[in-house]
Amino acid sequence: MTAPTRRECFASVAPGLEHIAATELSQLSVSDIKVTEGGVTFTADDRALLRCNLRLRSVSRVIVRVAQFRATAFSELERLAKSVMWEEFVAAGDTVRLRVTCKKSILYHSDAVAERVMGAITSRVKGVRAASSADEDESDESDTGPAQLFVVRFLRDVCTISADSSGELLHRRGYRLATAKAPMRETLAASMLLALGYDGSVPLVDAMCGAGTIPIEGALIARHMAPGLGRTFRCEHWPEAGKRPGAAAVREKAAALAIPHAPQPILASDRDRGAAEATLANAERAGVVDDVRIFQRALSSIEVPEGPGLLLVNPPYGGRVGESDDLRNLYAQLGNVARERCRGWTIGVLSADRALERQVGLEFREVLTFRNGGIPVRLVAAVVP
Repeated sequence: MTAPTRRECFASVAPGLEHIAATELSQLSVSDIKVTEGGVTFTADDRALLRCNLRLRSVSRVIVRVAQFRATAFSELERLAKSVMWEEFVAAGDTVRLRVTCKKSILYHSDAVAERVMGAITSRVKGVRAASSADEDESDESDTGPAQLFVVRFLRDVCTISADSSGELLHRRGYRLATAKAPMRETLAASMLLALGYDGSVPLVDAMCGAGTIPIEGALIARHMAPGLGRTFRCEHWPEAGKRPGAAAVREKAAALAIPHAPQPILASDRDRGAAEATLANAERAGVVDDVRIFQRALSSIEVPEGPGLLLVNPPYGGRVGESDDLRNLYAQLGNVARERCRGWTIGVLSADRALERQVGLEFREVLTFRNGGIPVRLVAAVVP
């Protein structure tokens, strides 16, 4: 029997979350895990690659190395690109999208590089169609849609080509159709929960739940539910995917890990009726509506279960004229409620303003730094005395 093909892979994450992804990967039977800027490199066979797409909670997408070579002339690029086994990833009728960056290289014109690479693909796999090329300013957070994305990076005259295995970005679990103001990506919510050590063994409360992303991701973690079970991935549509055994077993095993109910209460509340309704609709789609208790209530009216637990909130950051006084009062009220009702609990706050953090009146420690909606933020935490 032929040994499974092992590929060099890269899990892309929001900068600042690399170690969260590395910890996740260490539990998924992959090897050669190495943290790097913007993600984690690792080695995986086809089954492990699918497992990663199904079960990683913090990762935006997973790409696999296709080829790497040195080229200092377009003729050299054309020749070497035509030797790449594109047929492993695309077939006639597929649409291909390229994202090209060129830095510190003789071949510095990204559009010209894209033209040559696309020509190599279509010469080797007849019937492939080109989507619009992505320019070098496009980030790894861009969506690929139904096309097969290839990432082409020139750095110091070395060309590295990778194929996206995920398709739609992994934060698109499929449940969040209803949104509230300033929704947080699912991958970021899950990363915060994981960074705070949440595993479902203690109660979880989000008193500013918005569309419910934090409590829903918490329920998925608590029940060991793979976040990607409700969708398919680009690697499942690669030409040889149907001939490789084990994919169905990988999905079945991921589904079998789930437990029937969250072990501890998960409470979501928001003063806005639309937010509470959005949370309910999203929880139903995520399959965790029986695990999340949802309330429309102000912060001052929240109730928490007995015993230690986790209160995690993503409060408004402000920025508009006239908001500063209201926000200072909100953060101060958060501290008052925590000290009154959450003694012994861990409180986590996603913050964009240290001055507002101080209004809470707790000794916070910094847990994570990243960007949320383009805004630099910190996840800070404290145990309520």
